[in-house]
Amino acid sequence: KLEGLKTIAVTTNGINLARLLPRLKEAGLNAINISLDTLVPAKFEFIVRRKGTGLSSKATVLILAVMLCLLFLQVNCVVMRGFNEDELLGFVDFTKDLPLDVRFIEYMPFDGKQSCFEILHGMG
Repeated sequence: KLEGLKTIAVTTNGINLARLLPRLKEAGLNAINISLDTLVPAKFEFIVRRKGTGLSSKATVLILAVMLCLLFLQVNCVVMRGFNEDELLGFVDFTKDLPLDVRFIEYMPFDGKQSCFEILHGMG
């Protein structure tokens, strides 16, 4: 309720967002930036390192956000060679009928030799 404040946004991995979204909308949230790097359930569980937090929860969040008529909804996808670059058209197809933007983000290594993904998962 601050004068002049037009946008209240959250950037999230979306794991708990479906449960919290109605209250956040009530509090004034009108924009969401959600991370989603894969549409393949097994890859998703590998990335989040949790079993049972499947893609259905992400889809629920997107659909709920649309139903709540948030002003801005964006999906960020970090494109990783050998992991999800084959899913780009799938992301376009998944989101083509939803009022949201998909942003494909370049995968950046920490030191130019080893990527953060390799460091986090002991691959380098």
